[in-house]
Amino acid sequence: MFIRYLWVSFSLMTYVVSCSSVVPDIECDVRAGKVSYPEFIVKVYGSGVFALISSICNAAIHSGVITNEGGKVIVKKMAGQAEYKGSLANGIRSLSLPNWRESFTVSGNITLNLRTRKDPLPTLTDNATKKVIKISECRWHIPLTADCKVDIAFLMDGSWSIGKRRFKIQKDFLMEVSQVLSVGMAGPMMGIIQYGDDPVTEFSLRQFSSSKDLKLAIDKIVQKGGLSNVGKALSYINKHYFSDSNGNRGGAPNVAVILVDGWPTDKVEEASRLARESGINIFFVTIEGPDDNEKQNVVEPNFVDKAVCRTSGFFSLPVASWFALRKAVQPLVKRVCDTDRLVCSKTCLNANDIAFVIDGSSSVGTGNFRTVLQFVANVTREFEISDTDTRVGAVQYTYEQRLEFAFGQHNTKADVLNAVKRISYWSGGTSTGAAITYAAAQLFSKSKPNKRKIMIVITDGRSYDDVRAPALAVHRQGVIAYSIGIAWAAQDELEYIATDPDRDHSFFVDEFDNLYKYVPKIINNICQEFNSQPRN
Repeated sequence: MFIRYLWVSFSLMTYVVSCSSVVPDIECDVRAGKVSYPEFIVKVYGSGVFALISSICNAAIHSGVITNEGGKVIVKKMAGQAEYKGSLANGIRSLSLPNWRESFTVSGNITLNLRTRKDPLPTLTDNATKKVIKISECRWHIPLTADCKVDIAFLMDGSWSIGKRRFKIQKDFLMEVSQVLSVGMAGPMMGIIQYGDDPVTEFSLRQFSSSKDLKLAIDKIVQKGGLSNVGKALSYINKHYFSDSNGNRGGAPNVAVILVDGWPTDKVEEASRLARESGINIFFVTIEGPDDNEKQNVVEPNFVDKAVCRTSGFFSLPVASWFALRKAVQPLVKRVCDTDRLVCSKTCLNANDIAFVIDGSSSVGTGNFRTVLQFVANVTREFEISDTDTRVGAVQYTYEQRLEFAFGQHNTKADVLNAVKRISYWSGGTSTGAAITYAAAQLFSKSKPNKRKIMIVITDGRSYDDVRAPALAVHRQGVIAYSIGIAWAAQDELEYIATDPDRDHSFFVDEFDNLYKYVPKIINNICQEFNSQPRN
């Protein structure tokens, strides 16, 4: 039976608790004492000696008595303490508390059969009583924030409409979030921008590397006043905030959490679109949204759906009142740390497997072949290259085919560019159809499921074999195909190779020296296609 709430009166009693399926987070709501304060339900207070309102399971994990796999725990009552000091241990962040009327400690290493043994445990006093409390499950599964490597910018509402009291509640919320996140270089980094008429950076991502220092800094923030110009604030973070100089770590997802009292006083749609396309995962926490009579005053209807990363509901947290804001701490932390669902981190420049299929036939010639390789390098430079971002592979073909390098073989931009430079001119006939089939087998068969598959075929003449069937086959495999024809390339074959519509995926240049002109067009088309995907 699942015990949601457990009220225990100790008196001179020592309890043995069986914790199973416990997750290492402050969300197991089995406690050692009767508490009517909702904010205390899922927390741990103290280190070694815990306030009676703490979660037993998580106090035991914090103390190292059990792991997140569960186990049996001895719980012993103690007198109240004047101070309980918080700390981070074994993935559990315990909190500080000035004082509490009663305490408890936890211990383990139980080897006795607790169900049948009648004499007291050797470590207990003779008049102590034992009891086994079964905890069959803890239902919460929030990931450890130690593994939550994200760069988070909170945009706090500093407008006059929020008032001083609610501004203080907002600061309290951010202070609690900072403690739950366990800020540090190995995990999440957190910065804050306050917006009103204009956005102002309160502190950057790199400014504080501990939750303690961050909490003190948040408490000192002074309200700026002004309107609620959220759109202007989104433009600001997109252009200025997530930069290397501000502490952006590159490999960590960028997250922006916007807190809004009511509704914005400017438009957010365009600024949000640009931020999403830059790889920023936008969350909205809206407090006391407009009622039916107030909706006519909203500058941009449905502003949340227009702004958030996806409209599935995952990226929006409506809160009924300011006094309920604290309840959003754990759900918000859970979401921003769920990196698998931070889909806006994937952009048109970092989410691809790109295969270049390069014509090395005799008609190209050595000098022009170097020009083709320069074109390949120019396209490659536009992408973010790594094993987890965009990967690049290359095939050269004549009558035969040769794999120059595979996806993931070179995992930095510099390494890929050097590999392109080292490709040697082959010379021979032109079998473009066979080359497409070869690229599908050697490259796209090893493509990652979360990558867009893009093929760029570069040729200067008509193929000696059929290109229509091989091109149709890769289209059916989900490959987005671009065809680049030079000089004597056949227009009908270029259209067969290219994904529909042809005007966006097929290009012709009369001279090799003009290839460079089409680099911006190709990149723009790749990004437009990526960004036009549905946001639900």
